[in-house]
Amino acid sequence: MPRVKRSIHGKKKKRKVFKAAKGYRGARSSLLRTAMEAVDKGLCYAYAHRKTRKREMRALWIARINAAARLNGISYSRLMNGLCKAEIELDRKALADLAICDAKAFTKIAESAKQALSA
Repeated sequence: MPRVKRSIHGKKKKRKVFKAAKGYRGARSSLLRTAMEAVDKGLCYAYAHRKTRKREMRALWIARINAAARLNGISYSRLMNGLCKAEIELDRKALADLAICDAKAFTKIAESAKQALSA
């Protein structure tokens, strides 16, 4: 069986790990095994926190919509129920943006939701 020389591939693998570990403190950026462990753990955290960020953003949108809805005399849950009955299909991200940037448009939407609830 012929001899396999791995120099180039080994260096490429190390370079990839050290590039990912750049900026880590101490041995985590300079020793291969420690750097690999740190990078693996960092990738796990990154994957998990991408999911967490989506949850947190949705909670923020709901809080903003609720605050704007209460300024218009309706609760969040009744507003969303009214929007469903009025067949207004706006997602929470768009509603939260309207609540902050365009209060008049949000007021019109809230009024149409109130009318749908009363009907």
